[in-house]
Amino acid sequence: MTFTEGRRVTLAEDLRLTGHVARADGSSQGADAEPAAGFLALGAGMGGTVERVNVYGREKGQEAREYERLTSLFEDFGPQMPPASRQQLEERIAALQPAWQSYQEQQQRVTVRVRFDNGFLLDEAPADVFTAA
Repeated sequence: MTFTEGRRVTLAEDLRLTGHVARADGSSQGADAEPAAGFLALGAGMGGTVERVNVYGREKGQEAREYERLTSLFEDFGPQMPPASRQQLEERIAALQPAWQSYQEQQQRVTVRVRFDNGFLLDEAPADVFTAA
């Protein structure tokens, strides 16, 4: 599923949130702050709206960017190119294809910020715990 801001989602599974309590404004309680006593449980099926999407992963290397550039060039102008130039471009694309496949296979981590209908806000949550509403 592709996540975009404004998209309606629901929790796909129950979540249990534990840890320290922090103020939303970022100010701290001091060095002696105690961990939260208890936990917050969010039940599967809770609906909300995506406010932000974060995608983390390795940036495209030069070869992957060049593959994209050359395939775009080939798609736009390949049929109009002289046969020798077209063949040279096809060979260059084929040589870059392993780098492109390697980039495509890398796993990207996607997190979302979701404001639930009940007012709760869950930030930096793994996207795979949500489904489309």
